[in-house]
Amino acid sequence: MTRNKTPANPAATRGEPLRQRVMDAAERLLRQDKADFSMRDLATEAGVSFATPFNQFGSKAAIMHALSGRRIETMARRFAEMSPPADAAGRVLLAIDTAVEVMLEEPEINRAVMGWIGTAGPSPGQVLMHSTTLWSLALGAGDGLIAASRQKALRCLPEQLAFAFRGVLSFWTAGELPDEALASKAREIAKIMLLGFAERPLLGESAS
Repeated sequence: MTRNKTPANPAATRGEPLRQRVMDAAERLLRQDKADFSMRDLATEAGVSFATPFNQFGSKAAIMHALSGRRIETMARRFAEMSPPADAAGRVLLAIDTAVEVMLEEPEINRAVMGWIGTAGPSPGQVLMHSTTLWSLALGAGDGLIAASRQKALRCLPEQLAFAFRGVLSFWTAGELPDEALASKAREIAKIMLLGFAERPLLGESAS
């Protein structure tokens, strides 16, 4: 029997990059509450051959990693559009609020994506690299950080913030952290990490 290759999404156009078509189809399936979709389901939804998702990504885990990267790109774009403050601490806290806003727009879908982040694909993922880049953007030039340790902070903090935010998200993904607590818990851990580098006490922290 010949399979219908017509894209399920009428907006899909000839010449559209295949990777984007596959990722868009994966998001549509997630929105239809089909987190357990197969690669065959995905190919049908994307209107491509069965082999295309494998050729473009290699595995379902790699597709989910790519969807995580798409969300991080959205976080970074929104943050940049906000005209963030100059001081690094304020920028980081704004980036956290922005990242949480993105995650809570479609919480069930994003929990499904996050649930795959710890699953190995055929090659190492790039989620850590993407997240580190986001937090480097958040720190900016390091204004408001102690001058003597500013370069160390700019070198080390982006990756550490990536680890920390991922940790908070993992508990949220598992249902141990409610939606309304996600931002406050992520802010708390970021403040603790920034304390040793900030010139002035952070908002809500005492000088002692």
